[in-house]
Amino acid sequence: MAIFDLRVNEDPILRQKATEVQNFDTSLSVLANGMFDTMHEAKGIGLAAPQIGVSQRIIVIDIEDVAPDCPPMALVNPKITQASGEALGEEGCLSLPDFRAIVRRATGVSIQAQTVSGESVGFDAEGLMARVLQHEVDHLDGILITDRLLPEDQELLEDAN
Repeated sequence: MAIFDLRVNEDPILRQKATEVQNFDTSLSVLANGMFDTMHEAKGIGLAAPQIGVSQRIIVIDIEDVAPDCPPMALVNPKITQASGEALGEEGCLSLPDFRAIVRRATGVSIQAQTVSGESVGFDAEGLMARVLQHEVDHLDGILITDRLLPEDQELLEDAN
């Protein structure tokens, strides 16, 4: 079980665009497994490689506890190819401890990616899975949820408390 240190707040790597993965060797599988271990240890549902200090385009997601029909997945070089709808939702981030915000996201997305073995995959996602995918792909582009905040949306969070 490998647990990586999480990069937090304004760590410079969180603001960099991650590089595309070219080598699909065993080290990529080891990295993905360590990312899953780290995410589970931190009680998260998604994690991008830059959040552990690795500037590569790989994300892991596990929302199986709340969406049993969505198995855990590791995606390499993910791209959102289509987005539809819009909804507000509360989000947190492992790289921004103790911070929650209301974020506007598409309600549905289409994804193209690769598995850790290099196989091409594509699928559509809705609801929570679509939100988590967008959040993690943002990390690969150096975007944090704080960059997505609109003042009028944050009033909704304040009203709920």
